[in-house]
Amino acid sequence: MAAAAVAAPEVLRECGCKGIRTCLICERQRGGDPPWQHPPQKTHRFIYYSDTGWAVGAEESDFEGWAFPFPGVTLIEDFVTREEEAEMVQLMDREPWKLSQSGRRKQDYGPKVNFRKQKLKTAGFRGLPSFSREVVRRMGLYPILEDFRPVEQCNLDYCPERGSAIDPHLDDAWLWGERLVSLNLLSPTVLSMSREAPGSLLLCLAPSGFPEALVEGVMAPSRSVLCQEVEVAIPLPRRSLLVLTGAARHQWKHAIHRRHIEARRVCATFRELSAEFRPGGRQQELGQELLRISLSFQGRPM
Repeated sequence: MAAAAVAAPEVLRECGCKGIRTCLICERQRGGDPPWQHPPQKTHRFIYYSDTGWAVGAEESDFEGWAFPFPGVTLIEDFVTREEEAEMVQLMDREPWKLSQSGRRKQDYGPKVNFRKQKLKTAGFRGLPSFSREVVRRMGLYPILEDFRPVEQCNLDYCPERGSAIDPHLDDAWLWGERLVSLNLLSPTVLSMSREAPGSLLLCLAPSGFPEALVEGVMAPSRSVLCQEVEVAIPLPRRSLLVLTGAARHQWKHAIHRRHIEARRVCATFRELSAEFRPGGRQQELGQELLRISLSFQGRPM
C-alpha cells in the first residue's frame, strides 16, 4: 500500500444518540445539568500487561503491586505499517460514515441482523471491503488466527470533539463466534474491561522484578477484591491488533471511555461465525453463504 495523508473529518453538528446514550454534541444542545450522568468509575483499577497476561494494580492505588491472571487477550503490535494505516483510513473516508451512538460514526460490512429475534438478511451484503483482503491474509500468519475467517467488519470512528465513547458491553454470541479481532488505527487508546458477576478475584503480590518474575511462577493468593469493583485497562497502541477470546470475550464487558479518546481513532472490528453457522451447525448452509460473500472482498458499507 502506498503512503497517504489522513485528514481529520469535519466535526459533525448532529449526533446519532438514542435513549440514555449521549455525546458532547447533544449534551451541549440540551444544556443544564444532565440527568443522564455517566456511570461512575470502578473503584479499583488494574493495568493489563500483554507480555505476562496479568493485570496489576495501578500505581498509588489500594492494590498497587497486587496482580491476577487475565486470560483471553492477545495483542499484536505494529500489525500494519504507517503507510498501510494511512491508506486504509483514506479509503474508509471515501465511503459514507453513518451517525452512531455516543458520538461515534460507523461503517458496517456484513449482513443485516436482528439480534433480538435472531434473524438475518444477506440482501445487499457484498462482502468485506477490498482493502481488508491483505489484513485478513496477514491475520492467518499468527497461530491464534490461522483459521480465522471473518464474515463481518465494523469500522468505528471516534473523535474527542464529539465526546466519542462506547459503553461496557458483551458482543452477541448467537451469530458471532469465539474470537473478536480489532485493529486500532490513528491513535492509541485504552480498552476498559469490567465484570458484573458476584464474588471476588484472588490476588497475588507481584514479586520484585515484575513483570518478568510472574512468567516464572505463580505465588499463592493472599488477598482478594470484589469483582464488581474492578476495571482492567488494556492499553492499545496505534496500529495494534487485539484478539479477545474465552473469559475476556464472554464474561468481561469491554468499553472505550470518553477520557481515553484524545485524538481521532478508527477501529476496524472483525467477527467470525458461531458454531451454529459453522460446519455441523444447524445453519451451516447459511454460514457457508455468508463466508462466500464476505471473502469475495467486494463490499460497500451497508
